[in-house]
Amino acid sequence: MLSEDRAPERQYWERNAALYDLSLRVLHRPLPRMVHLAAEAVRDRERVLEVAAGTGLVTVALALAARQVVATDYAAAMVARLEQRIQAVGLGNVQCRQADLYDLPFEAGSFDGVVAANVLHLVPDLPRALAALRRMLKPGGCLVAPTFVHDETPLAWAVSRLLAVTGFPNHRRFTAASLTRALDAEGIEIVYGEMLPGVIPIQYLEGAFARSSGAA
Repeated sequence: MLSEDRAPERQYWERNAALYDLSLRVLHRPLPRMVHLAAEAVRDRERVLEVAAGTGLVTVALALAARQVVATDYAAAMVARLEQRIQAVGLGNVQCRQADLYDLPFEAGSFDGVVAANVLHLVPDLPRALAALRRMLKPGGCLVAPTFVHDETPLAWAVSRLLAVTGFPNHRRFTAASLTRALDAEGIEIVYGEMLPGVIPIQYLEGAFARSSGAA
């Protein structure tokens, strides 16, 4: 099910799916290292869920490392491009689905890894989003959550404000420290972190849900 209250934001990604890969050229510097780290985090895991998969920039690497990947995005145009990429590479262990992060249509506790790459700054309700991801994970499963940190440097701050003028649906501007605090507040124990420099840096984080956060 797709949340109607997020329809305007979803339309932004529907309109811009064709330009998504091209637009990331400006922000490309941290992405190869991010993709490598995410793939290593899920290596040999049985079943991995990727949310906000977009056009599949991370999906291929995840599929080469894990046994099975379910890749989701809430924009149909993104999923169409994701499917094209997976078919072009010839991977048979990836299932592509249109799904809202807040209302994932999978059985609770059915994944031993969840990858949420560069999406936490985009969700309107961060605790609700993290609670949804938590429901998907088996006990001991890992959460991989690399995130653009828009307020980490003066350049990132300026570029983020320019993006806002274009209608980019950003809901929060993290620093590395504020991102870590936000995840800690929801009961996520960070097991590895690395700052990946770029025009807008990425704070790469791996974690596990260590305690009850009280989120529904």
